[in-house]
Amino acid sequence: MASHDGSVKHLITTGTARLPIPLQGPVEDGGEASIPAAPATQETVDLDALEADPEQEGMWARLVHDESSVFHRVDTLRQEHPIFSATIILLLSFVLARVVDWIISGTIRAFTQRTKTLIDDAVIAALHKPVMKTVVLIGAYMASQELATAEHPLVWVRHIVLTLGILVWAGAGLRIVGLLLRAMSGNDKKFLAVETRTLPLFDNLAKVLLVGCAGYLVMQVWKVDPAAWLASAGVAGIALGFAAKDTLANLFAGVFIIGDAPYQIGDYIVLDTGHRGRVLHIGLRSTRILTRDDVQITIPNSIIGNGAIVNETSGTPQYRLKALVGVAYGSDIDRVKLVLEEVAIETGVLMEEPAPRVRFTGFGASSLDLELQGWIQNPELRGRTLDKLNTAIYNRFNREGIEIAFPQQDLYIRSVPPEWHAATEPPTQS
Repeated sequence: MASHDGSVKHLITTGTARLPIPLQGPVEDGGEASIPAAPATQETVDLDALEADPEQEGMWARLVHDESSVFHRVDTLRQEHPIFSATIILLLSFVLARVVDWIISGTIRAFTQRTKTLIDDAVIAALHKPVMKTVVLIGAYMASQELATAEHPLVWVRHIVLTLGILVWAGAGLRIVGLLLRAMSGNDKKFLAVETRTLPLFDNLAKVLLVGCAGYLVMQVWKVDPAAWLASAGVAGIALGFAAKDTLANLFAGVFIIGDAPYQIGDYIVLDTGHRGRVLHIGLRSTRILTRDDVQITIPNSIIGNGAIVNETSGTPQYRLKALVGVAYGSDIDRVKLVLEEVAIETGVLMEEPAPRVRFTGFGASSLDLELQGWIQNPELRGRTLDKLNTAIYNRFNREGIEIAFPQQDLYIRSVPPEWHAATEPPTQS
C-alpha cells in the first residue's frame, strides 16, 4: 500500500499533465488506506495550480532563464531597453512587407494572369500597396506596445496607427469599387442596372458610403460618440440647408440627369444658355463640356436641368447641316440649284449617303432664299464644314455670274411738289 501511495504522490508532484486519477476505497477489511473512499468516478486534478518542477518547464522557458544563453540576453535587453525591441519590430515589419509584396507580385499575380478576365489583375494591383502599408502599420502598432508603460501608455500612438490603417483601406476600397463598377457597366448582359449612363450615380453613392463608414470607424477609434455628432449635424443641417440651397439644387438635379440620361459622356449637346460642346464628365453637382475652342466649361446641374437640352449625337449617327444662300431676283433658280448640288459633291465635306439636297425655301425681302442640306458624322465639325461650303459657294457663284443678293430698296416717287421743280430749274440768264 505504501508503494501505491508513493506512486500517486509522484504523479501529483511531477506536474506533467492533468491526469484523471481513479480514487478507490479500502482495499481490504482492516487495511489502511491513504486515499479516502469515493464513488467510482473519474475526477481531474488541476496540476497547473501545483508547483511545477523546473526540470519539466518548456524549452523556451529554460532558454530564457539560462543566463548564459543568447535568448536570455535578448530578453534582458528588451526589458531594459524597449526602444531596441521596438526598432527591431519595425525593421522586421518592413522586411515582412517586402516578403508579402513578393508573394503578391509573384504567386498571386501569376495565378490571376491565367484567368480570362482582367478585373482580378486590376484588383490585385490595387491591393498591392495597401497590404504592404498594413504590414508596416501592424509593426508600428506592436512597436508602440513595446514602448508603452504604466505612466505613458501611448494610447494616442495606437489611435494614429489605427486611423492610418482605416484611411489606407478606405482609399483602396474606393479604387476597387470603381474598378468593379466599370467592369460591371461593360457587361450589359449580367448587370442591367449598372450602365454607362448610371455609372457616375453608383460611383458617387459608393464613395459616400465608404467615406461614411471610414468616418464612423475613425470616431470609434478615438472614442467619439457618433450620436452626439449626428444630433449636432441635424441642427446644423437645417441652417446649412438654407445657406446651401443652390448646392442642394445642383445635387438633386445631378441625380435626375443621371437617372433620365438626356445625354451621356461623349455626346455633343447644345444648351439654351448658348453653350455647346462634348460632355466630358457628369457629376452630382456639375457637368463639364469641351467646346469647339478646346475650352472646358463647368456648368451647374441646376442650370442644365431647368433649361432645354439639344443632344446632337443621340438618335441617328449623322447630323444634318444647313447652308443658307440668297440670290438676287431674276436669277435662274434651276441653274442655281444645280450649281449648289455640284458644290456639295465637289467639296467632299458632306456624307454621300444620305445625299445632299437643295431646297427653295421662300421669297425674301431682297433675295430668293435657298437651303443646301447635307449630313456630317461629327457635330464638332459643323463650323469647319460650313466654312468650306460657304467659301466654295461664293467662289463658284462668282465664276458662274450668279448674283448673291444683299439688302436693297428701290424708291419710286409718284409726284413732285411744284416748289421742288422751281428749286431744281436752272436760273434764267438776262
